Amino acid sequence: MAKFMLLIHGDEARWDAMTPAEWAAHGAAHQAFNDAAGARVLGGEQLEASSTATTVRSGSDSQLITDGPFLETKEVLGGFYLIEAADLDEVLKLVDLLPEVHASHSGVEIRPVVTRG
Repeated sequence: MAKFMLLIHGDEARWDAMTPAEWAAHGAAHQAFNDAAGARVLGGEQLEASSTATTVRSGSDSQLITDGPFLETKEVLGGFYLIEAADLDEVLKLVDLLPEVHASHSGVEIRPVVTRG
């Protein structure tokens, strides 16, 4: 089995504007994903707002630390799952259950995890 990181990107302003009913539906969709994936989900969390992020890069003589995400973009990383699956086709079937795939302001990036040795 291979590991895949699912990176959930979206428009924070749209997430912030969601009503309690919309959040309930959103949460139910994520629960359906977790139920379908079962033990293949190795981890995952919703992330705090991008304004709480800190980016660390190499400066000329020391670390360069900045507040927030490094790039100024409309879409930000809002959460992630780490899953185990046989192949990308299996991942694509599961990802279709995530609400971010079907919303006009968000999406899910699928990245295979490097396995060495």
